[in-house]
Amino acid sequence: MAFWLFKSEPFKWSWDMQKAKGEAGEEWDGIRNYQARNNMRLMKLGDKGFFYHSNEGLEIVGIVEVCALSHPDSTTDDERWDCVDIKAVCDMPKPVTLKDVKANEALAQMSLVTSMRLSVQPVTEEEYLEVCRMGELANPPM
Repeated sequence: MAFWLFKSEPFKWSWDMQKAKGEAGEEWDGIRNYQARNNMRLMKLGDKGFFYHSNEGLEIVGIVEVCALSHPDSTTDDERWDCVDIKAVCDMPKPVTLKDVKANEALAQMSLVTSMRLSVQPVTEEEYLEVCRMGELANPPM
């Protein structure tokens, strides 16, 4: 099991839009960064991740699950670009802000702090559990 963070600008794709897709989930398309694409290629079914509102909000608002493995991105004919499908699992009871993440010494090495621009990032299990604690999520989905 691995953990990830998916960034989305809420005016393009919000947490509410993600939740509305239900069990079917949605393709995490449009990624045009090799490192982010490579991260998606490493994902396994059932991996969990944070849904992060970037640019507007700057906060982790929910937990998602990978529900389809890496496959060609349907938004391009360019064979270099892949994506996974993710589905919403649960809300973060208390959204965890970027400011709060940066203020927590236990998260100083988290990719959200060190690789700000990367849109799909790895998260360690320790970071995952700490952010869930900060977000008052009593029983984090594993």
